[in-house]
This record gives sequence, C-alpha cells and structure tokens, in this order.
Amino acid sequence: MSLHTWWLFVVAVFLLSGTPGPNMLHILSRSVDLGVRRAVFAMAGCLAAVTLVLVTSAAGLTALLLAVPGAFEVLRYLGVGYLVYLGVKAWRAEVEPVYTEEGAFLPPEVSAARLFRAGFAIGISNPKLLLFAAAFLPQFVNPRMSEAPQFAILVATFAALECFWYFVYALGGRSLARHLRRPPVKRWFNRLTGGIFIGFGLALLKAKPTG
Repeated sequence: MSLHTWWLFVVAVFLLSGTPGPNMLHILSRSVDLGVRRAVFAMAGCLAAVTLVLVTSAAGLTALLLAVPGAFEVLRYLGVGYLVYLGVKAWRAEVEPVYTEEGAFLPPEVSAARLFRAGFAIGISNPKLLLFAAAFLPQFVNPRMSEAPQFAILVATFAALECFWYFVYALGGRSLARHLRRPPVKRWFNRLTGGIFIGFGLALLKAKPTG
C-alpha cells in the first residue's frame, strides 16, 4: 500500500466517519445526559464493535458470513428491531436533570460496564458496517504485498479517525447540554433523537449485501 493510497483512505474515512449515524447520535446523547467523561465508556463500546467487524473482515470472516444464505437478512432485521427499540425508548424517556458536571451527579445504576455494553450493541447492530468492511476496506490493500500489515494500518487508521469524531460529537453534546436544562427542551431533544434512531432503523430495511 502506497502513501498515496493511505491518504485516499484517510480522506474517505474522515468524511464517512463524520457523517451522523447511530454511533455518533448515541455518543452525543450520552454526553448530553452524563457528560464527556462517562460518554468515553460508550465510545469504547462503539469502537470495540467497529474494530471487531473490521478485524473479522481482514480475516475474511465478514465475506464468509455475507455468503451464508439468509445470514445478512437475520442481522438486518435484528439491527432494525434494536434501533427502533432505542428510538421508542428515547421518545418515551422520562425527562431527568442534565448532568453537566462531567458525571459528578451520575446515577449509581449507570455503570461503566453498562455504558460500554450499550455502545457495543449500537455499533454491532448496524449491518451496513459489514457491507462497508467487506466491500470498502479491501479496495485499499495491494495484493502484491503482505496483506496483514496493510490491514493493520487501515484498521488502526480507521479507529483513530473514528475516535476523533467521537470526541467531536461528545464535546458537542456537552455544549448542547447547557441548553437542555429546561424539561420541555429536554423532552423535545429526547423525541428528536428517538425519531432519528427509528429513521436509522427503517433505513436499514434498504440495506442489501453487495455482489
């Protein structure tokens, strides 16, 4: 893989990762509710899911999974169901005080492990990530060179750029939290994010495996 190819990958992933999606919306909402420090655990969960899919793609397991008849359809409907569930949950959420002191008033039941699991579930529930990993990532690998180091560089680059955007959205959520102290405004925010999650879920119905 040449330096030029790597830079093309950087630009493409930078633009793709910055586009609002379920991961970014989840991190934004976690930052609004719990502060940036606690949102880091949600970021870690999302990133673990993304990295897992990219690594399995590098190992050829993603393409194998997509080749199994019906496997993608099962994953797609599971993803749709989960995102719609999150949307309904956000829409009906009780309006609670916004924690603007970086988790200083964090409810005890919201543990780091729970935040990580929720972030991981969000990241792994999007079957479009499988399509991306199987179709996009290999385009930047030179088959005449050792593939493992190239995939390692691409996955590490993707993870770094993804983390950058996670923090951008988390910091945006912290700024937004200052304007959500009034319950009517917070209720509007919950319903907006809930509607967007439902929209993401319904959009997955159009996802199709490549080839």
